[in-house]
Amino acid sequence: MSGLRAAHPTLDELPETILDRAALRAKDKGVPYAGLVTPIEAFALMLAGTATLIDVRTRFENEYVGRVPDTSLIEWKPLGAAGPNPHFVEQFEALEGKRVNVLFLCRSGVRSHAAAMAVTEAGHEHAFNILEGFEGDLDGEGHRGATGWRKAGLPWVQS
Repeated sequence: MSGLRAAHPTLDELPETILDRAALRAKDKGVPYAGLVTPIEAFALMLAGTATLIDVRTRFENEYVGRVPDTSLIEWKPLGAAGPNPHFVEQFEALEGKRVNVLFLCRSGVRSHAAAMAVTEAGHEHAFNILEGFEGDLDGEGHRGATGWRKAGLPWVQS
């Protein structure tokens, strides 16, 4: 972990500093949920014990692309489904209730944005979207992996 901390000084920041910065990003982007965090900031909040992470990708992505260890999965849009999981908020509340500081992760930050919106609309005040997601946005050549959780060198596992 010391090598990871040296590579990412953000891991030593106070959670309040990260949360304040995340709230400013949300305000700047005009999103109604609590904040937008980078993958490194998300991991720092997890290390500090001030946030929990929920992966909203498909079970297939979680198992075969990779996942963050010791996190929960609630699919936002199950593989092959025509639309979002109609029970997402119920499943979230059954899992997390109204716990403070829940971080949502998907492939690139799009589904996790929708998940943070949904739980915020349902009354949860501390939902955060992890920018860049697990794999990041597409690069100029149409490939993922130039940004995101994995590119940041944060812990992940693969089946």
